[in-house]
Amino acid sequence: MINFEKVEQIIKNYIENYDKNNGLIKLKTIHTYEVVKKSEYIATKIGLDSENIELAKLIGLLHDIGRFEQIKRMQNFEDKIEFDHANYGVKILFEDGLIREFIKEDKYDNIIKKAVYNHNKYQIEEGLSDIELLHSKIIRDADKMDIFRVMKEDKLENIMPGRYNEKTINYEKISSKVYNDFMAEKLVKLEARKTQIDDWICLIAFIFDFNFDVSLQYIKEKKYIDILIDRIEYKDNDTKQKMEEIRKKAKEFLNK
Repeated sequence: MINFEKVEQIIKNYIENYDKNNGLIKLKTIHTYEVVKKSEYIATKIGLDSENIELAKLIGLLHDIGRFEQIKRMQNFEDKIEFDHANYGVKILFEDGLIREFIKEDKYDNIIKKAVYNHNKYQIEEGLSDIELLHSKIIRDADKMDIFRVMKEDKLENIMPGRYNEKTINYEKISSKVYNDFMAEKLVKLEARKTQIDDWICLIAFIFDFNFDVSLQYIKEKKYIDILIDRIEYKDNDTKQKMEEIRKKAKEFLNK
């Protein structure tokens, strides 16, 4: 079995290497522990055994380990060819051998590696085993569930580092590609974003990529759609109207 108290201490020691006063580091530290809780929540709700519940929690703890170096180097959360935080996480865990600090046995290695690698991709890669696919789905849902919490609670400048401008966000328009993809119930690709409102819609569109009913029910019960849409004051009339259409589409999707 996984010694979870031990692995929590190891990740705590790892994060100590980074600037705790940095708002982005704080955000991702809290997010890491919250994703552990949500991974456990999903795994328990779907009826997994204790071994797989503990494994889901460990994956939750490790899924964003690459974020801390990304923040140090880039001061943002933008995954690009030169630095993708999931790819970097896989590198330090499995190429550099950090995974052995967390767990001595290697029987879970492929599951952890695939789950960490796939948690931020537009879609899960093909060719995974059933157990690899299951844990990839759990971490993707748990990650997105907590991103909705972050969007509700954290500062906008931390959620959209390097892109947020308090003087302009309320007056922006929605890009047609972003709006059309949302209304077609699709994830919004990062390269389609042009405005801060696009960034916001991109995150709300995560509802279209949940894998488990319990995850969608969680978002619905927390009333995140209304809370997040209402967090920004839309001064542009076209944007305001389209955000109401987005609200309606999102609620219809959750109610299906």
